[in-house]
Amino acid sequence: MPDDIPADLIRLGWEEWLGLPDLGLPTLKAKVDTGARTSALHAFDIETFGTARAPKVRFAIHPLPGRDDLSITCSAPIVDRREVTSSNGETELRFVIETTIDVGEGESWPIEITLTDRGDMRSRMLLGRQALREDCVVAPSERFLRPERSYDVYSARKIKATQPNRILRIAVLSREPNSYSTKRIVHEGETRGHVVEVIDTTRCYMAINALAPEIHYDGKRLPRYDAVIPRIGASITPYGTAVIRQFETLGTYCVNGSAGITASRDKLHAHQVLARHRIGMPTTAFASSPKDTDNLIGLVGTAPLIVKLLESTQGKGVVMAETKKAAQSVIDAFRGLRANFLVQDFVKEAAGEDIRCFVIAGKVVAAMRRTSAGDDFRSNLHRGGQAQSVKITREERTAAVKSARAFGLNLAGVDLLRSNDGPKILEVNSSPGFEGIEKASKKNLAAALYEEIERQVKPAPLKPKSKTAKAG
Repeated sequence: MPDDIPADLIRLGWEEWLGLPDLGLPTLKAKVDTGARTSALHAFDIETFGTARAPKVRFAIHPLPGRDDLSITCSAPIVDRREVTSSNGETELRFVIETTIDVGEGESWPIEITLTDRGDMRSRMLLGRQALREDCVVAPSERFLRPERSYDVYSARKIKATQPNRILRIAVLSREPNSYSTKRIVHEGETRGHVVEVIDTTRCYMAINALAPEIHYDGKRLPRYDAVIPRIGASITPYGTAVIRQFETLGTYCVNGSAGITASRDKLHAHQVLARHRIGMPTTAFASSPKDTDNLIGLVGTAPLIVKLLESTQGKGVVMAETKKAAQSVIDAFRGLRANFLVQDFVKEAAGEDIRCFVIAGKVVAAMRRTSAGDDFRSNLHRGGQAQSVKITREERTAAVKSARAFGLNLAGVDLLRSNDGPKILEVNSSPGFEGIEKASKKNLAAALYEEIERQVKPAPLKPKSKTAKAG
């Protein structure tokens, strides 16, 4: 170091290893250019979101030149929008964000940086003179005067640990924006700093093609979302799951996938899934021909029996037949309506009670016992049932987790009965309500859901280049 430069100054070469930790970019190669007034960061798929009072921007970046297989999604509040003239004389209107620059050895400070596509540039970032502190000195003939860094931070072992919790843009697919569950999800997301938008599933329409699949809503293409929380009603399951499949095609993280929702909604399919995974449930039978009524009842056992419509929800379309003759009458009535149904054994020892286990990311985060109202055998809260927190057994916890996993659901309400020979799974709900179980358990389950979403949306790690790619 020349004698006339104080040792406490920050020396930078014309090219440096830097980091933008607030954006989840711990390592970048930047060109330091005192001839440029404004700093710039490589960005593509730039989209604004949020409100006019608090606008935000979401964008993606390939932090490694020549490696488009690693894409980091970033978001930040917008502080300005400015016209910037590049070195080749072209003027561009760019979004400006503020973030922290880390130059190593404990030195960091806030800078303003513009967003532009630098995909054809060697450096992912340009550091202009406005971003330099007074104690920075640039040596234009030298490179890498700051501590050396490695792109290894983007490997599978390290990448998720370096990613901050950023502002997310989240869609809730719901036709009931004023329902308790939808409002809780929106409120909790906004409390955590995210932007949450409620989308009416039935107003979505899709452009289905191989090159550029899209989802449109009210005449406009929907933007890119970091995550989708489906609240698909039973009456629109086929169309709702088609919309979710389109989001899956776009690569959006969906809390529950289309296949799991479809399977859990069809009670016959659901019980077949449970049976395939050897999960305990009430003995169940299904038949189509009216000639098989007596045999159908015989497969299940003696009365009383439960007869369920395959499309039943919230206890509707569920009938208890106390005698064999009553069961025959109910079955004949359902067949007369050309309705699909199944017949189940009635678990007497449950005594009008069931347990709802709330499962998030393979863990039971809350449980409540629901007790039926009066003489009603159904314990659904929508039918006047009462709920209270309950401590479940290890066997019940295992059954609930195994059931949610069988359908590939990251969020599920698993209903079970306590029988003399262990827990019996009644239903796996892919859009469980939050109100009853949050009040009964006194737990913030919406926050637990967002913790899982924030964990899931972190980028995929960089895969090592194959020997063939290296040779080429």
